Amino acid sequence: MEKSSILPASDPARLAKGYLICLAATFSWAFTGIFIRYLTVNYQLSPLTLSFWRDVFVVTGLVIILSVSNRSLLLPGKGRLPYFALYGLIVTLFNGLWSFSVALNGAAAATVLAYSSAAFTALLAWRLFHEPLTPIKILAVSLGLAGCVLVAGAYDASAWALNPFGILTGLCSGLIFAVYSLMGKLTANRGINSWTALLYSFAFAAAYFLPLCLVGGAIQGHSPLKTLFWLEKDWFGWLVLFVLGVGPTIGGFGFYSLSLNYLQASIANLIAMLEPVITAVLAYLLLDELLTPPQLIGGTMILSSVIILRLFEARFIRKETTDQVALTD
Repeated sequence: MEKSSILPASDPARLAKGYLICLAATFSWAFTGIFIRYLTVNYQLSPLTLSFWRDVFVVTGLVIILSVSNRSLLLPGKGRLPYFALYGLIVTLFNGLWSFSVALNGAAAATVLAYSSAAFTALLAWRLFHEPLTPIKILAVSLGLAGCVLVAGAYDASAWALNPFGILTGLCSGLIFAVYSLMGKLTANRGINSWTALLYSFAFAAAYFLPLCLVGGAIQGHSPLKTLFWLEKDWFGWLVLFVLGVGPTIGGFGFYSLSLNYLQASIANLIAMLEPVITAVLAYLLLDELLTPPQLIGGTMILSSVIILRLFEARFIRKETTDQVALTD
């Protein structure tokens, strides 16, 4: 397995580019909560049906975009389909576990448990990719997790009326997202285009969600057609679902995967912790939801964790550059 290290000191702009791309992914992801909340509340669309169509529209959107921009990216590459099938399984597991975690734990606790992925990613990347596990990185992850607790409102004891199965489900969602991050890093290390990987992983995820969706509908007493076409002729509902797929989903997962060409997986995952902060701000601006003082404090903590890490890396790069110049002299 190829080792990952801090980006070369001679190219600090590459690191800055990775941060910007990952921030674009996080901003895109922040809109998914708005769309999903609208569809599940106003249309009572089940999470499984929503996930299936979301993946279908991601694939549809990517096929259209790549057909126009670069058709060669539509080809999976020799011998890569089994890898993409595994990648798609990880996507399916994360989306499924997240949905069940919200149902079992509530949105606040589920959010915090999902972002345990930052800690999982830092540990796994340290063991598998030899990414440095520095005190600054541990501090940043800890500060970010504490901020997530405040932003999600999980500081209230009533938000943690959990059962052991609920806790396990939530932690598994965080672990699986960590695995997703590491697979994205492995994809970058293998030289696989991130957009091609996104296309085929979501195609397999859609195939996995189809039987799950139908079984879930049958359990609730719905026919296959009713389950799949729950929105029926409501064109606006379909439009919202389509935009969810081709907009924030492609933007979020696509840019996140692309950022792993420039960043360590643990750093990209930490930046992604800004998502609940951006979602809270968007809910305030678009849905008139109030931002509480704990949310503001938590958002500041998460933002500070990213800034601390960024400043530390800039300092490391300057020091490494100075050392290299000294050796040259």
